Amino acid sequence: MVDTKREIERKYEAAPDTKLPDLTKVGAVAATLEQGVTELDAVYYDTADLRLSAASITLRRRTGGADAGWHLKLPVSPDVRDEIQAPLSDEVPEEIAHLVTARVRGAGLVPVVRLRTARDVLHLVDENGDLLAELSKDTVHAQRLAPGELRTAAWDEIEVELADGKDPALLDAIDKKLRKAGLVRAASPSKLARALEETAPDEDSAEQTHGKPAGPVVTPGSAGAYILDYVREQIEAVLAYDPAVRRDLPDSVHQMRVATRRLRSAFKTYRKILDRTVTDPVGDELKWLAAELGVARDQEVLAARLDTRIAAVPQTLLLGPVRARLQVWNASQGSDSRRRAIATLDSTRYLDLLDTLDALLADPPLRKGAAGDPTDVIPKAITKDFERLAGRVEPALGMEPGEERDIALHEARKAAKRARYAGEAARPALGKPAKRFAKAMKSVQTLLGDHQDSVVARGTLRDLAIQAHAAGESAFTWGLLHGREESEAADLERELPGVWAEAAKKDLRTALTG
Repeated sequence: MVDTKREIERKYEAAPDTKLPDLTKVGAVAATLEQGVTELDAVYYDTADLRLSAASITLRRRTGGADAGWHLKLPVSPDVRDEIQAPLSDEVPEEIAHLVTARVRGAGLVPVVRLRTARDVLHLVDENGDLLAELSKDTVHAQRLAPGELRTAAWDEIEVELADGKDPALLDAIDKKLRKAGLVRAASPSKLARALEETAPDEDSAEQTHGKPAGPVVTPGSAGAYILDYVREQIEAVLAYDPAVRRDLPDSVHQMRVATRRLRSAFKTYRKILDRTVTDPVGDELKWLAAELGVARDQEVLAARLDTRIAAVPQTLLLGPVRARLQVWNASQGSDSRRRAIATLDSTRYLDLLDTLDALLADPPLRKGAAGDPTDVIPKAITKDFERLAGRVEPALGMEPGEERDIALHEARKAAKRARYAGEAARPALGKPAKRFAKAMKSVQTLLGDHQDSVVARGTLRDLAIQAHAAGESAFTWGLLHGREESEAADLERELPGVWAEAAKKDLRTALTG
């Protein structure tokens, strides 16, 4: 059984004789209460080539203190981490090991560093005695656990951790007070990072860059440099959202899926920079991953849409066990999609894909265009995507409403998404023109996405109506909802010409000169 908490903290450099300023009256702090000194002994685990550390992830087995056990810390944002805790045991708990599968893959987790810490704790409380934050002055002794080596380091630091549910603004106020007293923020983001740095071998091993391949030298400022940075960012997003999907965090499936789509789009759009004979097979695997994850995401979106639609129906028009039937349908579909998503992330095919993405960064298949001027190469690539979108939207506008038009609009939606992603990838190189272009393409994508959601919802509503009828229930409400979806889709189709005309003014050629 694991527990999770959000850790918000800041670290400061210190010395054995560092004096703390009076922190009473800082924010809501009314008093500071001495808690005494606690002895902590932690062994940190990682792969031999430090894959977790490279991703700012820490995994430790700690004794001493009130929270002895296994602790996995996953970065959320600067100074913020999610800490997953499991009871003390001799081996890494399966529930925790599962969360780092994408980073570890086939490598084993081994002890890499031991930290022994004398922690002098001070509680900062409000006028009611409620804990606001915990300040600790730590004296740390680190030992590298590499075979045949004995490398050690020692230092002092001050750590301020916000209590659960308290306003992070308190840390800003404390920070101001500590800085005024001469303290400075710690250079290392964690004790482990500092320990690894200060006990590193004289010659750093190239093996310790797993997950951040250096790759061949790419000319800074070239088209290839910009696009490779974007590709690297999306690959890191896939890896970062993996544990969030495994934890079933809100929006995690969607964000991981978006990263796979952005990667595929970049491979296709920037084919003058990255060789598609190499990237196309990778794109096929990314498409597979997005589709497997999509089962969970699409179910989540559709269920929320139908629930909202039912909530808007007057009670007098809710005939039969409408909510109950939706709940049963959602429970059965949601359970299956969740299992499918986790099975996908545990599959050999997925882990092989991650290895392939690492290899692609380590040796990117650069083409001649990679060395080109980004203000020349990138706009040409994006213009092709815009023309591709125009070639889908304009014929669809001339079609009669119906299934054929629905399909055409769905294809246009996919083209709009690709054009939008192309513009987003170009923002570091082209600045505001690319931002305006991406925003315009997003407006088209959003409208077409709403239309496609209505198409999918109508299909599900029809199925639910059939099931209700077969069970002897009234199908009236399902038919009513179906009709409302049809009406909304018609409204969107009437709105599309104006949205498209406005977006078309922002094609990149215009945006670069507008």
